[in-house]
Amino acid sequence: MIEWHWPWAFLLLPLPILMRFLAARPRPQQALRVPYLGVWQGFGNSNAADNQPRRGAALILMLIWLALVTAVARPFQLGDTIQMPVTGRDLLLAMDISGSMAREDMNLQGNAVSRLATVKSVLDEFVQRRQGDRIGLILFGANAYVQAPLTFDRETVRTWLGEAQIGLAGTETAIGDAIGLGIKRLLNNPAESRVMVLLTDGANTAGEIDPRQAASLAAENGVRIYTVALGADAMQIPGFFGSRVVNPSQDLDEPLLNDIARMTGGSFFRARNPAELQGIYQMIDRLEPVDQDPEQYRPQHNLYQWPLALAWCLSLLLLLNNSYPLDTLVRRFRRD
Repeated sequence: MIEWHWPWAFLLLPLPILMRFLAARPRPQQALRVPYLGVWQGFGNSNAADNQPRRGAALILMLIWLALVTAVARPFQLGDTIQMPVTGRDLLLAMDISGSMAREDMNLQGNAVSRLATVKSVLDEFVQRRQGDRIGLILFGANAYVQAPLTFDRETVRTWLGEAQIGLAGTETAIGDAIGLGIKRLLNNPAESRVMVLLTDGANTAGEIDPRQAASLAAENGVRIYTVALGADAMQIPGFFGSRVVNPSQDLDEPLLNDIARMTGGSFFRARNPAELQGIYQMIDRLEPVDQDPEQYRPQHNLYQWPLALAWCLSLLLLLNNSYPLDTLVRRFRRD
């Protein structure tokens, strides 16, 4: 069924008739001096065959006006009703992009890669599977900022996740500020839907808010925080006298992350390699969905371009039709 945005535009249809009526009103006429009247003789007594092109042009003009008015009225058609997801969860992902995330102690498909590259790979797949969920993204280093608010647009979240770079938020780690920002973003959500997943590879070294105080505030506001500690336990460092094994995660504050999860009703996870990290997100993936208000919409398909295209085609036809009276004029001139 076709509907109209501006149906009042059809009130313009009689406008050409009104203009013709006003133009036909008698006016004082002035004499016209013509040096040679032979060409114009007989035009007032033209027969029906001569008037046929003019009638055709008038019909085309009427159709053009009708098509233009129809386009101005903005016709559209509503598509079938599309039901939005009625169940899902709101997940706010807080990802560490401090300087230590550049450490290459992860092995992905046989290649040594940085911690950030590993997290991007695993989180990209995690976000892609979240159909029906709202996903948000917080990036933090020395400062914390919202990279993507809670949204159903998973593709945009994946794009902004892939664009995250080390150093954009500083090289230090402000865990408390990231939690505080997450609480602020989740306060407007239902209490059972306030879930935050925080991933870091270090200890709190910056920020204005103490992480445990932030966790206490999160618990008061019903925000559950799942903490993920990332980093290998052992890494070989080549040297002049041979390689040596070091612990690249010696600065990781596991007790702090464990306390944050415990205080907020979440869980603490330890990821030493990409496989463990993927398993952790699969476990988080099994969180109970939260009922949301049902939403539905009907897509709108605009149709104004079709009468506009018809008017354009008729204008071309009128342009071709205008050549006919000129031919008639030439024939009369030669005949005289």
